[in-house]
Amino acid sequence: MEWKIIALKKQGNKSRTDKLKRGMKKMNFMKAVKNILMILGVVFVGSSLIFAVKNNDASVSTEVVKTTKNDVEKEGYRITAIEIPENLNFSGEAVPFDDPEIMERVDREFLVNTYWQSNAVLLMKRANKYFPIIEPILAKNGIPDDFKYLAVAESGLQNVVSPAGARGFWQIMPGTAKDYGLEVNANVDERYHIEKSTEVACEYLKKSKEKFGSWTLAAAAYNAGPAGIQRYMGVQQVDGYYDLLLGEETGRYVFRILAIKEILSDPEKYGFHLDKEDMYTKVPTFTVEVSGPVANFADFSKEYGINYKILKRHNPWLREPHLNNASKKKYILEIPKKGYYKISN
Repeated sequence: MEWKIIALKKQGNKSRTDKLKRGMKKMNFMKAVKNILMILGVVFVGSSLIFAVKNNDASVSTEVVKTTKNDVEKEGYRITAIEIPENLNFSGEAVPFDDPEIMERVDREFLVNTYWQSNAVLLMKRANKYFPIIEPILAKNGIPDDFKYLAVAESGLQNVVSPAGARGFWQIMPGTAKDYGLEVNANVDERYHIEKSTEVACEYLKKSKEKFGSWTLAAAAYNAGPAGIQRYMGVQQVDGYYDLLLGEETGRYVFRILAIKEILSDPEKYGFHLDKEDMYTKVPTFTVEVSGPVANFADFSKEYGINYKILKRHNPWLREPHLNNASKKKYILEIPKKGYYKISN
């Protein structure tokens, strides 16, 4: 029985070998046919090209197109180094470009903020909506216009919340907000009120300017705190922002503001092409005074032809769907004019 099994195995191996040889012959034959067809195809195409050239056949082009730098520029996409303005300044205080380390830090922020295109475009769109609100408040308080770009650097002109608990466009901490007269509780948080929070930011910046004598240091102090900047200056025995060795965030802070300022001031120069209709705009509103509690803002909204979401969009400082207001304080709410929102029933 054992011998028969071995014999059968050998017989099976021989059969498979024969089949394999036949298969190889077939494959070689097909390969040869394929090669012949390829050669014939090349000959045919070559003959067609020659015929076409001789007969000026417009359907076949033999022209070699060379791509130049100008062609790339016409396509609107090229990656290059960024040309830094020679007269770069923050609030009239010049950047010391004679220091190569300063130049590298400026260059970094210009590259990062220029080539992060989606973010830059969003900042431009939002700036068109919110700068007209911020600019007159800065001017009224004697704060240089450049500080509107500080708000951009802080929050991207959004009502964001930091890990430390700072909130709103100007990223104000709860204690600072209360010190400067803003209401902050579960019901109302005026750090989200763009006009009121901008007023507080102005007061804070004016105090820092009085303390340090420099708008650049006032900007740095907005990020690190006046006490922090004072400590750095004392330890390092210098009195200028550009001479200080600071932590990563504050060390980049003013340079980032400078880059944002230049890019948003002259977007075309940095490759951004936005039309007026691309920009975000503020919806016209009228004001309503509330001097008592509001049980339900959803019902309140319906009285003005809007819904709760739209009411909150225009009054983000309202933190709950009701207003306690036991003290009968007067609140001014913004209500969008009719026709700007389509409300479904």
